[in-house]
Amino acid sequence: MPATKEPLLTKASQPEEVDVFMTKLRHPLKDVTESLRRIILAADKSIGEGISWNAPSFFYTGKMKPFKPKEYKRFIVVFNFFKKDCIRLIFLRGAMVNDKSGLLQGEYTDGRRLAFFHDMKEVKAGEKALQSAIKKLVKLIDKA
Repeated sequence: MPATKEPLLTKASQPEEVDVFMTKLRHPLKDVTESLRRIILAADKSIGEGISWNAPSFFYTGKMKPFKPKEYKRFIVVFNFFKKDCIRLIFLRGAMVNDKSGLLQGEYTDGRRLAFFHDMKEVKAGEKALQSAIKKLVKLIDKA
């Protein structure tokens, strides 16, 4: 009888790691970052956080079917602080959302989509669309 593959282990959330990162963050839109972090975490109880690619990242914490690590199927969204006039959220598999709100932008061939936030007004205006996109991505995860 062939051996069955066990689902990947869950990934533990590391909020303390993100808290430390946030205390050291020097960005003009730190308040926007903090609000976006709260919104992302509130979208679904199965979302965890940690530091990946030198920024806060958010991922599914439950069991998943096996996949190649470089497919990044567990990850939902990652902050990008490259620009000083905005906070960019990178949705690694954002093309799967089929976003009609205009929140997710770009047509990257690898499936990424970006969301841009320049101030707290844009955070408030985009909160529902952001949570909707995250909830859709969580539903699409290949859970075990």
